[in-house]
Amino acid sequence: MRTAAIPRTDLAPSSLCLGTPLFGSAIPRPDAFALMDAFTEAGGTFFDTARIYADWGPGERAASEKTIGAWLRDRGLQGRVLVATKGGHLDLATKQPRLSPAEIDQDLGESLTHLGLERIDLYWMHRDDPRRPAAEILETLEAQARAGRIRYYGCSNWSLPRIREADTAAREQGWTGFVANQPMWSLAKMAQQEIYDPTMVAMDGALHAYHRESGLAAIPFSSQAGGWFHKHSRAPGGAATKTSSAWASPENEARLRRVRQLAADSGLSITQIVLGYLTGQPFPTFPIIGCRTLEQLRDSLTAADIRLEPGLIRFLETGDPAPA
Repeated sequence: MRTAAIPRTDLAPSSLCLGTPLFGSAIPRPDAFALMDAFTEAGGTFFDTARIYADWGPGERAASEKTIGAWLRDRGLQGRVLVATKGGHLDLATKQPRLSPAEIDQDLGESLTHLGLERIDLYWMHRDDPRRPAAEILETLEAQARAGRIRYYGCSNWSLPRIREADTAAREQGWTGFVANQPMWSLAKMAQQEIYDPTMVAMDGALHAYHRESGLAAIPFSSQAGGWFHKHSRAPGGAATKTSSAWASPENEARLRRVRQLAADSGLSITQIVLGYLTGQPFPTFPIIGCRTLEQLRDSLTAADIRLEPGLIRFLETGDPAPA
């Protein structure tokens, strides 16, 4: 699998990142091990998890991190793959932000224990707390980096004004700052009012322009729109789910028609087009793939080395004539 560098770091993970929110819960540990084995056998080196993953359901807390930690120990892969994890999520019961220095320290300590690691290569702030100055949050992360507990840090679900505020603070203090951003992003566009969690931030025109200007890496979740293009690539049928309905719009229907046309003209699969749209962006982009089965994983892996050209990306977005 192709690898790519994350700017302003010495990290060069695989072009696709394996998402793990259901590992150890809806995806039992043996099945999760099989998925991670298959991913690494294909050259995958990039895993995305979070301290809070699976805590919204019954069962063991932090099931995803604990499952990955057990797999790393069993396979002897500590330090040989990049495991990015996230802390600072809202309290699930009260919905209150949790980005005080003590809360970040607690989440990070628990993640290190669950994963069996001494240091996290890429640590995400899972949510933001606009009531706190961005400089305060970065200062906490810088202290954790100096303590050797994290190498680099990024933001997930932060608004563009807050990312810019963090940039300013990092520049003034001489800090590295955020090295990547993790937004909701795919070829399909979800209307803001349809996003089930209002604290999530989707890629939009202004944020995309910022990534182009700054070169900041993007590591998007929901990169395949929950399989929307696959589900609607055939004749319609069956009841629409709440998630699939959220993607339904005239703009996405038009993009779906162009995906079908490009697939017919190029021989590329729908998966290769949808993920190649992201990896072909003018700034480093590492789509997070979410797979429940080996069949789904193998399908996603066919896109590992696909990068669509700018003309094809324009065609998918706007319908401008595709290059011959």
